[in-house]
Amino acid sequence: MRVCVFGAGAVGGYLAGFLARGGAEVSVVARGAHLAAIRADGLRVETPDEALTVRVAASDDPVELGPQDAVLVTVKAPALPEVAARIAPLLEPQTAVAFVMNGIPWWYFHALDLSLHGAWQGEAIPLLDPAGALARSVGAHRAIGGVFWPACSVPRPGVVRLLTGAGRGTAFGEPDGSDTPRLEALAGAFRAAGLPVTLSENIRALIWHKLVFNLSAGPLCVLTETAVKDTHTEPAVVATSRALLAEALALATAMGFPVELDIDQVVATNIRLAHRPSILQDLEAGRRMEIDALYSVPLQMAKAAGVPMPTLEVLAALIRVKARERGLY
Repeated sequence: MRVCVFGAGAVGGYLAGFLARGGAEVSVVARGAHLAAIRADGLRVETPDEALTVRVAASDDPVELGPQDAVLVTVKAPALPEVAARIAPLLEPQTAVAFVMNGIPWWYFHALDLSLHGAWQGEAIPLLDPAGALARSVGAHRAIGGVFWPACSVPRPGVVRLLTGAGRGTAFGEPDGSDTPRLEALAGAFRAAGLPVTLSENIRALIWHKLVFNLSAGPLCVLTETAVKDTHTEPAVVATSRALLAEALALATAMGFPVELDIDQVVATNIRLAHRPSILQDLEAGRRMEIDALYSVPLQMAKAAGVPMPTLEVLAALIRVKARERGLY
C-alpha cells in the first residue's frame, strides 16, 4: 500500500515510522531541518519500549512523491490551505485522504443531516476551509475522519518521540458511518505495523470526546503557559476547567453527539497530568496555533445551536489576543 504522510511532524512521523516498518510503501511531506535529517539519517521513532529508524521517501514537494493509495494529513489546521494548494500530485481517483487532526475537521458537515444542527447553513466551514479550497482540491468524498490519542513530540530534527497513550492508538471512520474497502485497507496497514487502530461507525462522537477533553485544560494551559497539572493548583482555575467541561458537554449534546464524561474524573486526571498540550507547544515554538479548529468553530456551532459558552468565549478571545501579539494567528 502506498501511503503518504503529509506533515511528518510529531504525529505524522510516529505513524510514518511504524507504517514503513510494517511493510507499507511510505513517503512523507516534510520541510526544513526535519526533512534534511530524515533524508540524511532516516526517520527515527522512539517509544518507551523501543527505537526504530526507517528510510522513507521524503520531500517538501509532493510532485516528487507521486500518486498514492492513501494520504494521511497530520498537519495542524492552520496549514490546511497549504495542503489544499499542494496535495493534487498525490491523488488518483480512488485515493483516500484521512485527516488526523485536532478539533473540528473541515469536512464535519459532509454526509450529515444539517436539519439537526440549528441555524448552521451548508457544509462549508469557512474558518477551516477558506474559499472552499479543500472542498475543490480534495473533495469531501475523499475524506476519512481520524482521531489520534497518543502524545508525541519532535525532540530534534529527524526524531519523533512517543510520550504517552500508545494503547489508545488511532480511530478512523467514514463521514457517513459506512464500512468501506478503503477504510479496511487503511486499518490493515496499521495492524501490519503493530499500530493500535479502531474503526468507528460514529467518528464524530470520538471527535467530540477528544475535543471536550482538550477544552478542559488546553485554553488554561495556553494562557498560563504551564502544563496541565500546574494549571490545577489554583481552585479558581479548577472551577474554570469545570465550567469549560460543562459548556463543551452541552454543545456536544446539542450537536447530536453526547459525550459520556465524568467531570470529577477529568479534573482528577488533570491534577496529575504533566503534559503540555500541543497548542501550548505551538505557542512556545512560535508556530501558528489551532485556535479556530479548537475554539472559534465550536463557538460558532454553539451560537448556531443556541448553546451559551461564556467561559470559552472569554478564554478564546484572550488566546486570540495573545496569539496575534506574537504573530501566530
